[in-house]
Parts: sequence; C-alpha cells; structure tokens
Amino acid sequence: MFGLFASQEKKMRANAGNWLELADKVWHYRRDQLTPPEAKELLARTEHLRQAVKAKADAAKLKLGIEALEPVLRRVGGKIYPKSSLVENVEFFVVAAIVVLGFRAYFVQPFKIPTNSMWPTYYGMTAENFPPGSDLPGPIARAFRFVAFGAQRIEADAPVEGQVTADFFESGGMARAMAYKVVSGRSWLVLPTQLKEYTFYVNGEPTHVRVPLDFHDVDSVVQETYFGGPEKFASFAEQQARSGQPEKGVLKISDQAGYARVVRLPLGKHVTAGAPVIRFDLMTGDQLFVDRFSYNFVRPSVGSGFVFRTGHIPGIANQFGDQYYIKRLVGVPGDTIAIRDYRLYRNGVPETGAAAFEKNAQRVEKYPGYRAEGSLANGGTMTVPADGFLALGDNSANSEDGRFWGYVPAKDAVGRPLFIYYPFTKRWGPAK
Repeated sequence: MFGLFASQEKKMRANAGNWLELADKVWHYRRDQLTPPEAKELLARTEHLRQAVKAKADAAKLKLGIEALEPVLRRVGGKIYPKSSLVENVEFFVVAAIVVLGFRAYFVQPFKIPTNSMWPTYYGMTAENFPPGSDLPGPIARAFRFVAFGAQRIEADAPVEGQVTADFFESGGMARAMAYKVVSGRSWLVLPTQLKEYTFYVNGEPTHVRVPLDFHDVDSVVQETYFGGPEKFASFAEQQARSGQPEKGVLKISDQAGYARVVRLPLGKHVTAGAPVIRFDLMTGDQLFVDRFSYNFVRPSVGSGFVFRTGHIPGIANQFGDQYYIKRLVGVPGDTIAIRDYRLYRNGVPETGAAAFEKNAQRVEKYPGYRAEGSLANGGTMTVPADGFLALGDNSANSEDGRFWGYVPAKDAVGRPLFIYYPFTKRWGPAK
C-alpha cells in the first residue's frame, strides 16, 4: 500500500516537472509579447508549483498547483501551448526524419543492387519470362511474389491483329540489341524518374513497355520469346543482314545520347488483338544495408564488397552522374593487378581474400571467370595510385568496372555491405 502511494507521488512529481519545463519554455519564447499582468501571473503560478516540487509536497498539492498553472498557460501560451494534434504529429515525424537521416548518413545506409555486374554474389533486377501460352501465377501467387520478391508484371498487348516487328540497334551492319528511348516517368507513381521505353509494332501499330534505366533483361526476354534464345537470334540477325531486307531508319534515343542507327525486324509471329506481345515479371534487385562507419577508421580490405560514389569518375559521371555503385575491391594503393586465364593476380600472385576470386578462376557455381578486357587486355596491368582503389565486378563477362573507367578516388569510398534484407530468397542474410 505504501509503495502504491509512493509510486503515485513519484509520477505526480514527474508530471509537475514537465509542466514547469513547458512554463519556462512559454516564458522564454513569449515574455516580450506578454502584458505585465500576464507575465506576473505566469511567473507566480510557475514559482508556486516549483516550490511545491522542491518541498516534496504530496500528490494532492502538486495536482492543485498544476491545475492552477494550466489555465494560465492556455491563455498566454500562443503556438507553444496548447498544441494541436497536427502540430504534435508533424513535430514527431520531423524529429524522426532527422534521426533516420543522420543514422543513414553516418552509420548504416540501405542500398539496392541495380545491375547484375556482381552476379551471382548479388542479384540486380532480373526478368522471369512468361511467353504467350505459358502458365501465369494466380492472384494469390502473384500477390505473394510481389511481397516476397518485389515482382512487378511488365507486359504489352497487341493493339490489333497482325505480324509483330520491333526496332533493333545496328552495329557492324547487323542488329544487336532492341532499340529503346529514354522517357520521363514516375517511380512509385509519385517520384520523377527516367525510364527506358521499348516499342513493338503489330501490323504497324505501336505498343510499349517501360522499365527502369538499370534494367537490361528485355533483350533476353525478346530473344527467348521470339527466337528460342540468344544464339538463334544472332543467327537470325545475321541472315537478315545478308539479305539486305530490314527497313533502316534513325531513332532518337535521348537528347544526351543523340541518334543511333536502327533496323526494323520481323519477329516471326502473328498475334491476335489483345494477345500479349511481351510479358514478364521484373524481379527486384538485392537490397542490403551498407556499413558507412568503418571506413572512417580502417582502410577498405581487398576482397570485400565495396560501395562507392561515382561523381568523380569521368567514365561514369559524364554519362550517369553521381550514383552509388557496388563492386568488389581488388586493389589498394600500390597494388598491381593483372588477369591471366580467367584468374585475377595481385602483385604477381593469385588474388585472395574472397570466395568469388577462386570461383571465378575455376569458373564454377555460375561465376564466369575474369575477362582480360579494357586496361587489362592483352597482358596489361593496372597499378593503383596512392589516392585510389580498384574495383571489379564478380560477373566479369558483364560488368562495366575499373577495367574500363579506372580507379575509385579514396574520398568517394562509402562502405561495405552488411546484410541482404530483401527480397526473401536464399541470399537473405549476411552479405558476402
């Protein structure tokens, strides 16, 4: 029983302290706006409650002091008191945002893998193709795939009945990859962004699909849907080039990229109006937390995943601006790097420090082996400068990395990956 009374008095003293803090705030913020009678009354009521707290008055006396102070604060508090629930909610979210942004800036930052340059260690955005006639996930399965894997349906239907054609970029006199334009769009239906727009034609009538700029699997979907794979598409494109029949034109890609030569090719299928021309699920890239704190105290270690900014790398910044990239760190200042027979060498000996180095050397578990391209072609070497790092992708056969655009300035090193938190696949867990 005595403990219960003691607890009530303790709570009331804490409550009185909060009211005194509020009264002091009103006084400091609004005393120049108060009339002399208002100021006198506020000070008197505040001092009366303060003395009661100091004298360790019982809960009943403290309650009376609070009840005497509250109406005075209500009359003279202005915007400070009383506060509307809207103001309190806004303040809460502002403070929460400041805390989150501060934590993100200095400790842990969420990061989404945009491309497949680090595959199969980390996955970028990929496509799961559903060619016409194939079974589709039902509504429940589709909802589950969206929640668990971030799967988004991308499709274009035939506006009319007829033969399907599409434009392809031409290189060396032969069609290579499907043509697209960069257009303005919305991310999450709200945020402005840029998208790639691919156009198919059915009996000359266009139908479009739009995907993120970093998504590169549309070609594989088209080649699988219409040609049975990349090898058969390459054979088909070569035959078309020899025939000299494709309709040639000029496609404006974007104001920055200028113009590129394209050829319009028949895709060899007849569709009915409303039938899918292309249909696939875009699967989100791995999303992970990045440790931004450690690099303030220790130098990045060779073999670790390596997140950095691209604003001071001309080969990237001139085209894509300042972004966050992830590769694997293969060289620190003073190291000399080379590639021979799919193996990475550091200072003349095989590179160690990550499982991906050995797996690439042996070309196992989907690792394609390191490719001697760019500055490392034909036995070339790269020596890392004193103020830089060298970073390469694990998917060396499909990675724009330091072999082509050089070194990462030390000042742009951000951190190392910690944990893959989404999607919920077998890769979920500590980052490699």
